[in-house]
Amino acid sequence: MHIDDAEALTRIVIEGRTFFAPWEPHRDERWFTEEGQRDDFRAALDRYAAGLGLPCVIVDDSGCVVGRINLNNIVRGAFRSTSVGYWVDPASNGRGLATTAVGEMLHRAFAELGLHRVEAGTLVHNAASQRVLERNGFARYGLAPQYLNIAGRWQDHVLFQVLG
Repeated sequence: MHIDDAEALTRIVIEGRTFFAPWEPHRDERWFTEEGQRDDFRAALDRYAAGLGLPCVIVDDSGCVVGRINLNNIVRGAFRSTSVGYWVDPASNGRGLATTAVGEMLHRAFAELGLHRVEAGTLVHNAASQRVLERNGFARYGLAPQYLNIAGRWQDHVLFQVLG
């Protein structure tokens, strides 16, 4: 991920705003600007520099930025764990890009970062994201009631994990 990717991601979050709304927390208007995206990138890169995250973009076969994927909350020591989060431009959904990107991030988490576990949570009704995780070997291990505030309300999430 490079700060210059903010331009492409800004276009995606603006054009896909209605599509993403049911799956995302409420965002202030600044987040939907290029400067807001640059600020979000800078924060992600700061977490990367501190060893707490790994931010990346998702690209299609032609090299165009079509989404974002992150390893978040990297924990070392005895836990050696992280969580993965991702989204893809609505126009690029259904092409296997998220599945491929998650697979690549798993490789980085286990082979490069030496982590033991990667987890992910999805809204209970997000069958498409659950398929992405299952295709990458994630196993469902639980349900977290009122786990995250998404679309303005606390919502249950299905929890998944894969071990390295």
